[in-house]
Amino acid sequence: MDNSTKTTQNVVTMSDYQPHSGYASLAIVEAYWDALRAGREMPKRAEIDPRGIESALPYAFILERVAPGVARMRIAGSHLHDIMGMEARGMPLTSFFEQDARIRVAGLLEEVFQTPGTAEVSMHSAASLGQPALDARMILLPLKSDLGDVSRILGCIVSLGDLGAVPRRFDLRDISLRPLGNAQTTPPTVPREIAAKGFAEGQKAFRHQDGNDLKKRPPYLRLIVSDE
Repeated sequence: MDNSTKTTQNVVTMSDYQPHSGYASLAIVEAYWDALRAGREMPKRAEIDPRGIESALPYAFILERVAPGVARMRIAGSHLHDIMGMEARGMPLTSFFEQDARIRVAGLLEEVFQTPGTAEVSMHSAASLGQPALDARMILLPLKSDLGDVSRILGCIVSLGDLGAVPRRFDLRDISLRPLGNAQTTPPTVPREIAAKGFAEGQKAFRHQDGNDLKKRPPYLRLIVSDE
């Protein structure tokens, strides 16, 4: 994958993994990501080696955050090209979703980056002319860049069934966000009245160490007026 450091240490054997459903590639990618982080909050982008998820590569992708709520595909597997009916690399993740779902997807991306956390998404594409109903799932797993910021995502999208006419776009059915470490699932909300006034507190009189208000203490300087 792009500009990665390839070492045998980044290859985690998944030969003992026994898939139990059509969404096995999701579990393979997540298990690889979890093995790479080795107790850390998350692995680095440079540690990702395609050999570690070889059987899941057609469904895998890597996103780069380019703006709040916007992440473009730096790497995209062949299954993603099939879903879109064109080259998926360079596209924003929101391109895979119906218009009404894109704001929620943009918000989810920010939660994965900022919380940080992992996300699993259940998706559905309704049947239409030349397009049978289609179910899909997606996982989003945060990565650190070489600079140490959380601005990359290792992900996977798997759809089950005949794609029919492409491109296919999805609506959201269910989202599961799991924060890493002790991070909060969602940031605390700010009451409207506080947001309007800001976070400034009422000023209090300065008190000296002896407990007396500054205003009650004798002034250090006095103004002396002379009529001479």
